[in-house]
Amino acid sequence: MNNSHITSVIKQFNYYKTAGDKTLQQLSFSEMNWKSHSNSNSVSIIVKHIVGNMLSRWTNFLTEDGEKTWRQREQEFEATYTTKEQLLADWDKGWTCLFNAITPLNNQDLDRTVYIRNESHLVAEAIFRQLGHYSYHIGQIAHIGKLIKNETWQSLSIPKGQSSQFNAKKFSQAKQ
Repeated sequence: MNNSHITSVIKQFNYYKTAGDKTLQQLSFSEMNWKSHSNSNSVSIIVKHIVGNMLSRWTNFLTEDGEKTWRQREQEFEATYTTKEQLLADWDKGWTCLFNAITPLNNQDLDRTVYIRNESHLVAEAIFRQLGHYSYHIGQIAHIGKLIKNETWQSLSIPKGQSSQFNAKKFSQAKQ
């Protein structure tokens, strides 16, 4: 059975997870808790929100509403992590939940119906909704990381001023 759509979705989620991983690796726990002002979110809080969302959306993905009764969304915006290790363990727990829900799917599952807050979505719509949500927040995490690290920031993609070098290397290789 051809599962090219599911494979592509998994590839995209992995891309954003990797961007988040690379950012979190560069930050100390203190830096993860930095906020630009009182009404902004720290990296730590954004991670907590993403994890809460992932656990709610992807637990029993095909059989239960994606907004679980046990989710405490407002508490996701309170800083409660006490160590970087705790934050990273939760980050991995959220991603594991997501990948465990998506990996067994096949292309035919994309036309099934699931619910989020009692609203019906095709599985494909629910997946794309979450892909957009997570990429948005991971972009915020990366932006905050870049602000904090400034000159010591390690680019998540092609570093500024190195596009020609990167492309020359890529185009000198066989197509993959």
